[in-house]
Amino acid sequence: MRRSAVALIDGEHYPPVVVDALRRTQDRFDWKAALFLGGAEKITAGDLEGEAETLYGLPVVFDPDWAKGLARVIAEFKPDVVVDLSDEPVLGYEQRFRLISESLARDVGYVGPDFHFSPASSARLCTSPSLSIIGTGKRVGKTAISGYVARVLQEVVTGRSGGPRVVIVAMGRGGPAEPEVIDGASVGLGIKDLLARSREGLHAASDHFEDAVLSRVTTVGCRRCGGGLAGRPFISNVAQGVGLANSLSPGLIVLEGSGASLPPVVSDVRLLVAGAHQPAIHLAGYLGRYRLLTADAVVLTMAEEPMASADKVDEMLSAVLEVRPEMPVVPVVLRPRPMEDVAGRRVAFFSTASGVSESAYREFLEARWGCRVELFSTDLADRAALRAQFAAPAMSRVDTVLTEIKAAAIDVVAEEAETRGLPVVPVDNLPVEVEPAASGRLEGLVKELAGVAAARFESRG
Repeated sequence: MRRSAVALIDGEHYPPVVVDALRRTQDRFDWKAALFLGGAEKITAGDLEGEAETLYGLPVVFDPDWAKGLARVIAEFKPDVVVDLSDEPVLGYEQRFRLISESLARDVGYVGPDFHFSPASSARLCTSPSLSIIGTGKRVGKTAISGYVARVLQEVVTGRSGGPRVVIVAMGRGGPAEPEVIDGASVGLGIKDLLARSREGLHAASDHFEDAVLSRVTTVGCRRCGGGLAGRPFISNVAQGVGLANSLSPGLIVLEGSGASLPPVVSDVRLLVAGAHQPAIHLAGYLGRYRLLTADAVVLTMAEEPMASADKVDEMLSAVLEVRPEMPVVPVVLRPRPMEDVAGRRVAFFSTASGVSESAYREFLEARWGCRVELFSTDLADRAALRAQFAAPAMSRVDTVLTEIKAAAIDVVAEEAETRGLPVVPVDNLPVEVEPAASGRLEGLVKELAGVAAARFESRG
């Protein structure tokens, strides 16, 4: 089937060569226009802009800012796909990724000789207002932010027809084969419940369990495999999961991404979570730019020494604002929040945090929650290391185990703790705002995004 298309062309190719390429591909593409990207080596026309349509047989758009030019071409000619007929030296790697991002952000595919990029999400399935939480990679605090968002929204969103206020649809690499509903809102799930699931052969530390236990909201667990450069999973059952969420008649659906993969479902608003410790190009370059172009706000986690210096945080803020000058950005740090009172207890804490965060986490646990940290582990994803730590001398002084609900938290940490008769307390990661954010800004932003989601949902009818 022929697709409506616009071409990206340059003057390093003789115009007759480009025209021949357009002619040879007419069985695949219905050519509407072209964007000229520069280069003049093979151009003999004295007035290229005036003669371009005659030379190429198509309307040709010229703009020194190629991204803006591409936006103009897409808006005017509404193609199904952008076809890249350019090459080095006119169009290099960085410029090409920028154009790919601009195209995908407008829900238009981008095709080249040996690649084809598609927008990560295309199905509009949610029958309630929706907010997706996406990330620039794994371990940037996305699930912690999702849980926080859900808790805030519980205060301001009303369920429909007696349904829950908020439902989180979470996808993960260890999610269930068939989407499942976990009633974290009315059933007080705990570690023993997760142990029972684990002993049935399930990944009981999957994100939907974490959300249900720590945020006390209804969740739908899904799975995905693989992740493309633009965030599309190779395969997932998220569509079925959204169908389950719709059947509950929630006031709002939170779609939680996995790693750098995006939920393959269109949402009304997007909140992007990035780590301040990441290279700025991962956020504003490559196809991080696509995520940034389609987001409504950014939460910048790990915004502290030694993960990220003040200069590094400023660099990340500048990278965001260079692409989206009006984008709300809230820098935060994550701090542990035990789900039970642990004052006076001697604890072992198991997390996925970076080792360089140990000092800040230890200090916060002891000063804020009144416990004494006897053993601190950042090896929650390393089962062999975890088992060795349970045999360490420090464990003889421990009377309580604290753990994030991630990786091997249940099948190793909770199991080992039960063997030793030690109670296990799950730990949430709480976002705490830092300069230049003002206290309460994140909460206000979340409530604002909920209002935007509702307005956009209603405008679609």
